[in-house]
Amino acid sequence: MGELKIAPRYWYGQINKKNKTMKTVSMSGSLRANVGKKDAKALRNAGLVPCVIYGGKEQIHFSTPETSFKQIVFTPDVCFIEVELDGKKYLTILQDIQYHKVKDSILHADLFELHEDKPITLSVPVVYKGSSPGVLAGGKLVKSTRKIRVNALPKNMPQTLEIDLSAMEIGDMVKVAAMETNNFTIVDHPSTTVCLVKTTRNVVAEETPAEEKK
Repeated sequence: MGELKIAPRYWYGQINKKNKTMKTVSMSGSLRANVGKKDAKALRNAGLVPCVIYGGKEQIHFSTPETSFKQIVFTPDVCFIEVELDGKKYLTILQDIQYHKVKDSILHADLFELHEDKPITLSVPVVYKGSSPGVLAGGKLVKSTRKIRVNALPKNMPQTLEIDLSAMEIGDMVKVAAMETNNFTIVDHPSTTVCLVKTTRNVVAEETPAEEKK
């Protein structure tokens, strides 16, 4: 997990060098001898999902129980998927998934094979920790960006980008341009606002009497 610390009034931040890398979920399956529609229908009737792995020397067709996707699709987290087929393992990410329009069951899944020496780009969730003094003083935290695109080798891809709010006062903001990283690159435009603490009517109402006394 990356950690971003904010200095009041400045667009500054630094990702923790000890960021938590992307988690990996294990999946086992069976190679498909036939890849026709009839075979795919038979697999679905048996509670299995037809899948394809792209990105390698050749496409790999296999099937896996639908329950294998429970930790992958029913969570806001991003993850790698290690698929084991006939004793061989493939590190992948979920590229696309198709659902039944009525039953909401999984019809098909496409996975993309990853390679240790080839960087990839993923949208990584932004998470927040700590209490903002600006919010405690009546300001409002605006989370402008929920995910940030990160380019990195698979081993360096962070699970999340964590922003520490403990020093953010009213008027402070975080922009992509100020986020310093160690072993990965942020792809989003530098001017993109990640979050900010803005003033509210309550804050203005409290400040007005003090100004009038002057």
